[in-house]
Amino acid sequence: MKVFEAENRDKYNAFVTSFERDSCLQSWDWGDFQSELGNKNWRLVLEDEGDIIAAANFHKVKAPMGLSYFYCPRGPILESGVNAVMPLFNEIAEIAKKEKAIFFRFEPWRPIMNYDFKEIKIGDWTIIKTRDVQPSETIVLDLSKSEGELLAAMHQKTRYNIRLAEKKGVEVEKRGLRGFDDFWKLTDVTTKRDRFTSHSRGYYEKVIKTCPEKAKLYVATYEGEVLAAGIWSFYGDTVTYLYGASSDKNRSTMAPFLLQWRLIQEAKKAGYRYYDFFGISEKKWPGVTRFKRGFGGEEIRYPGTFDVVFGKNQYKAYDLLRKARKLIRL
Repeated sequence: MKVFEAENRDKYNAFVTSFERDSCLQSWDWGDFQSELGNKNWRLVLEDEGDIIAAANFHKVKAPMGLSYFYCPRGPILESGVNAVMPLFNEIAEIAKKEKAIFFRFEPWRPIMNYDFKEIKIGDWTIIKTRDVQPSETIVLDLSKSEGELLAAMHQKTRYNIRLAEKKGVEVEKRGLRGFDDFWKLTDVTTKRDRFTSHSRGYYEKVIKTCPEKAKLYVATYEGEVLAAGIWSFYGDTVTYLYGASSDKNRSTMAPFLLQWRLIQEAKKAGYRYYDFFGISEKKWPGVTRFKRGFGGEEIRYPGTFDVVFGKNQYKAYDLLRKARKLIRL
């Protein structure tokens, strides 16, 4: 077995998309997106007799006090467990020495070790469960079901709101960058109303510019005014609702409900197998969670977010500073 940096885009993406509910965050395009943001990015693959059996798409993140770490969103992607983890981690550790990264943060999308939410040892490193970066809970719809079955699985109020939006004349359309200003205005409204933390304007713009075939912006309008908007990922067998926003105006039109339903219909028509609402949390986002749960589907919990610690003393300093900043915000 050999670990090296991937050079073949098609071969890399074919491996990532060979798994059910694969994540666009491990796609080749997402690595390009991180590079566009100015982040140094790596795509490592582990091959056995010419076949990829593990992959990790990760980038360098700057931290306070001149520190830095690596972040692997919704990855690594593995065919097997610890046997594939160790060669990857060994190579990542070597890169970390050169880049002076103090830890490697990763988010396995399915269990690859026996996590018991305590500190565990893998080789010479401590692996610590930390707070989530990407949501650890989501809702996924199985698009192999008929539209009738999908509607029947929804909460009665959700079905009613979809029909109401249709009767009121709400329209849904793909806009791309043409609709970006509207999306950004609604994002500002939504973050203040729902207490979300949003990315910068440039971040969302680069998502669409860098991944034009896989990241698409749609809007819901009423009498010419945009009332809801979102960015969806179309990758592998899954359409994922990455980012969304809605207006405080004309809320009685129920535009966000129809926007979701039209994207579910489009995903199904295009042959995708799953529709991922991407994140729920009863504690953090109770309103958004109720909204998403109204569409039915299976609730899925990921193992969480973990740090492979390379520099123990530096990691302790980083962790103390992070906790101090959190207390200050409180």
